[in-house]
Amino acid sequence: MDLRTEILAEHSRAQSLRIAAWIGHNPVRFDSLMQLFLGDDYRVVQRAAWVVSFVAERYPALLTPHLPAMVASMEQHGLPVAVKRNVLRVLQYVPVPEPLHGPVMNSCFAFLEDPLEAVAVKAFSMTVLAQLAKAYPDIKNEIRLLIEAELENNPTPGIRSRARKVLKEIQ
Repeated sequence: MDLRTEILAEHSRAQSLRIAAWIGHNPVRFDSLMQLFLGDDYRVVQRAAWVVSFVAERYPALLTPHLPAMVASMEQHGLPVAVKRNVLRVLQYVPVPEPLHGPVMNSCFAFLEDPLEAVAVKAFSMTVLAQLAKAYPDIKNEIRLLIEAELENNPTPGIRSRARKVLKEIQ
């Protein structure tokens, strides 16, 4: 299978699931996917992001060698929302290695503080921060303050639902 061609052939959940099934637990195929995901072509990156999240959900260990590059990508200015959303989505399923805690926290806090950030990115950021708060209880108050501000300024159903869960978790 020519991975890039298949990713560009169709942008649908069914196609993404087919590609994810083809990749399966194969680290070489996953490496090829990650090269596309961390590449420069916006459309390929956007579509590969969905496939990455499907594979990572089933085989989170495949992600481990790619976590530093994924976390570094979140710090890029002008990153497509699809990439941020899917990187954060997969960070919910895998333990973040300690050397990446700081950069992940910084990105998640920045996403939560940005009034123009997408709802899904903010929601996933809340969850990732709540998980990191287990190791760093000092950040709980900052998380709580940001969530309360978000509930005041952007009370969408997705934000309200995730905020309730995260606030309960960090209590």
